[in-house]
Amino acid sequence: MASGGNEGDKAGKSAGARAVVRVGVLGAGNVGKALVSLLLEEAQSIERRSGVRLELVGVAVAHPSRPRPPIPAELLTGDAKSLVTDPSVDVVVELIGGLDPARSLLEAAIGAGKPVVTANKELIAVHGTALASLAASAGVDLLYEAAVAGAIPIIRPLRESLAGEKVQRVMGIVNGTTNFILTTMSEQGLSYTQALAEAQRLGLAERDPSADVDGYDAAAKAAILASLAFGCEVGPSDVAREGISSVDPVDVEFANRLGYVVKLLAVAERIDDGIGAGASADEDASEISVRVHPAMLPRTHPLASVRGAFNAVFVEGESAGQLMLYGRGAGGRPTASAVLGDVIDAAHHLVAGFSARPAPRTRVRLHPADDLRSAWYLNIDVADRPGVLASVASVFGEHAVSIRSMEQVGMGDEARLIFVTHVARQGDLMETLDGLGRLEVVDRIGGVLRIVGDEEA
Repeated sequence: MASGGNEGDKAGKSAGARAVVRVGVLGAGNVGKALVSLLLEEAQSIERRSGVRLELVGVAVAHPSRPRPPIPAELLTGDAKSLVTDPSVDVVVELIGGLDPARSLLEAAIGAGKPVVTANKELIAVHGTALASLAASAGVDLLYEAAVAGAIPIIRPLRESLAGEKVQRVMGIVNGTTNFILTTMSEQGLSYTQALAEAQRLGLAERDPSADVDGYDAAAKAAILASLAFGCEVGPSDVAREGISSVDPVDVEFANRLGYVVKLLAVAERIDDGIGAGASADEDASEISVRVHPAMLPRTHPLASVRGAFNAVFVEGESAGQLMLYGRGAGGRPTASAVLGDVIDAAHHLVAGFSARPAPRTRVRLHPADDLRSAWYLNIDVADRPGVLASVASVFGEHAVSIRSMEQVGMGDEARLIFVTHVARQGDLMETLDGLGRLEVVDRIGGVLRIVGDEEA
């Protein structure tokens, strides 16, 4: 083993004896407690199925004197640094969250020659490349299957099963809170505020929901997916981000009427393929776009049927075609299941004397946001009088945005105009909105949503 194993252990493993791998866990929140339950309650079953015996050595928490069932009191410790460097610990699992002290603890574990497993999306999105390099130098694993979509196995397929595939696009619903809110707005006719309150009542949204509803959580996950799919370095700051707080019930209602559903999507896609300026003939000169935003999806799209707090990731490859993985994207036990899978992988690699080598990563060219192309939905409130529609339509024409359909809804002295455009350049659409905002007859510009997955747009 990398550390902590005595010579008798090593000899027994090399002779074919049942391997024993000792695990230290950092954090005892919902996922930490669920993982401990699995390790303790399912120990014999795990050993029978995997061929490795996992023994829990300790669990580091902030207040070890506080009872934390089902964790035995004797396993609790307040000294996380000592746990990760303890020679009796073979694999370290980080479930604290956040950047610090999670990063320094994982660095200490890797420095001590121990493979590490984490579900920390923020840490992997920001420092994943540096940690992977450190782990590679130490010859140990850095595994993070649970960091993106809970129980859904997406990291391993991208890293291993699709390693030879030229991935064109990864698009997913990777935040259960926002998907629950949007599903509730669509199916129950609630406002955003009402749907958020319901999510908080059910424990699906935090008291401060900004990480979810403003898209930060999904952006971190999008960065991880893009890095794996395209073999490049992508951080959260590279991800264009929009949240869902501006989605209005009228937008959801019209989406339903027009045959769409509204979803918060994480999208990482290859835009330009070929050799660009300054690129050699053996380089992949593709540009990529990585973004998080609400969008209208046709009801016929596979992601449109993902309801409630469930997640799904849709992958499009040049040879493999379209693939989708679906399941619970959060929750203690589902996420702990993915963590446990990584622990077993790390244990197998440790016993066999090798580690999962990270794929090389390069810097990538990000496609300019203004040059992205999409069909669009937008609604505007205008004065209801002759000539208004002509003046509004002229603004679209001035900026080369073609109108696919328009619907007018009367509101007394005002009218609401609902537009769906053909595919248009994002920069042109933004200039159109700016021009509309300067028209005297336009009282308000309401919802503006991309339409994704509609080839006829």
